[in-house]
Amino acid sequence: MNPPTSRPYRAAIIGTGGIARVHAKALKALAPRIELVAVADVDPDRARAFAAEFAVPSVHTDAAALLAGHGLDLVSICTPPQSHAPLAALAQRAGVVPLVEKPTTLNLRELDELRAVEEETGVPVLTVFQHRFGAAGRLLARLVAEGGLGRPQVATCETLWYRDDAYFGVPWRGRWDVEGGGPTMGHGIHQFDLLLAILGPWAEVTAFAARQSRPTDTEDVSLALARFENGALATVVNSVVSPRESSRLRFDFEFATVEVEHVYGYTTADWTFTPAPGHEELAALWQPDATGGTSGHGDQLAAILDAFDAGTPPEASLTQARRTLEFAAATYASAFRGRPIAAGEIGPDDPFAATMSGGMVPWAPLKEALV
Repeated sequence: MNPPTSRPYRAAIIGTGGIARVHAKALKALAPRIELVAVADVDPDRARAFAAEFAVPSVHTDAAALLAGHGLDLVSICTPPQSHAPLAALAQRAGVVPLVEKPTTLNLRELDELRAVEEETGVPVLTVFQHRFGAAGRLLARLVAEGGLGRPQVATCETLWYRDDAYFGVPWRGRWDVEGGGPTMGHGIHQFDLLLAILGPWAEVTAFAARQSRPTDTEDVSLALARFENGALATVVNSVVSPRESSRLRFDFEFATVEVEHVYGYTTADWTFTPAPGHEELAALWQPDATGGTSGHGDQLAAILDAFDAGTPPEASLTQARRTLEFAAATYASAFRGRPIAAGEIGPDDPFAATMSGGMVPWAPLKEALV
């Protein structure tokens, strides 16, 4: 995309639920580089209230009309996961770059269909993986790429959150057909996306998943052991039944340990850098920008605008998102098949390409369990 010569970039939001407010605040904070010019929601009253709250001049109940009418450069898709793929494709065909809330799609098959539309239109699809873009996360990625920390050896990735039964009263939550999965898809995916961004391609996953206590069709806990192409080993835990909430990543390299603990977004102060004995000089490399705030949508949106300005592909592309979504699919496939799953093993005709459940969830459907 070439930068506009006489105006700011123009953005819109489809879906005006809770997460849309995060997008709107981030877009407003980036003015005058970008302006929020339109919103759409199937609920006209909610759309009008949202537009009034954020001083958005145009309101729609139809996504196609929004995409056709405002000379848009970017549209945030903040709807339930079931609608992500069709809305992203609609935006691509309208020539508007979609920024899609996680998960990008419900399954790998839908994501590959979006890649075909990308090849057809030349319009990329971007996914909200904001933890990649915080200052400390960016610095760690650079240090790893430069090799100064030595080979990655061991990592731990934990998303231990708490969601009560009432949280799942929203009709689309906790359902394979609408949300795609449980905390592996909707909660922990941010953390293990950052894990994958740092460690690179994964090679094999062995996993467990269970529905411990929540009123869902999906899992409420999953645990995975992953082996990476570079030889690193990692554990990944995703939970919504953990009363003391914590999000934690720890990377043990040959010459240093780097770790972060937060809940929904990290600051530079949340990170710890510990050089190995004999490598104390490496501490001087750990100088992340301490002036930024909490890692969030604003960091990613600013990076997208920088890429637009430079005419380069933005990060969190479909290729990167597919690696993350395939990790989620492999977690489910391993848990339900009871064996390791190799990267690339889930082909287009595999049941786990069509749905994260693979049609073989070991526990009873919710309606049967509650009888």
